[in-house]
Amino acid sequence: MYNSPMPTDGKPAPQGVSLGQEVTVFGKPVERHSNERIRQLLKSFGLRTSLIRLKVIDALLSAAQNDHPLGVRGVHNHLLELDIPLSFLSVREVLKRLCSEGVIVLKPDKSYSLHPQAAAVLQRLD
Repeated sequence: MYNSPMPTDGKPAPQGVSLGQEVTVFGKPVERHSNERIRQLLKSFGLRTSLIRLKVIDALLSAAQNDHPLGVRGVHNHLLELDIPLSFLSVREVLKRLCSEGVIVLKPDKSYSLHPQAAAVLQRLD
């Protein structure tokens, strides 16, 4: 079925969101650049991008910036605070998979952090 364009009253039709503009969702700025970096990181390790992987890695990066180590429960709670309803088991399985692929490491205190090689990839992407 054909959808005719809406009339524009002589103004050019918007062509999408410009990357130079700040996009807001529910009054909060969306960090598009951060997700793109994480997408490239996953791609460099040969992994597909998924919402849960993006969110888990983003939680670990946020925790590292605040010098606050996160374990499985901490990552799960962080995601729940962001209204991302994922089960504890799903978060644990994603963390295990990211560990097995070398993206993150499990420290002796049972907290997770980026593997030094993954951190180097992110540095190159900046």
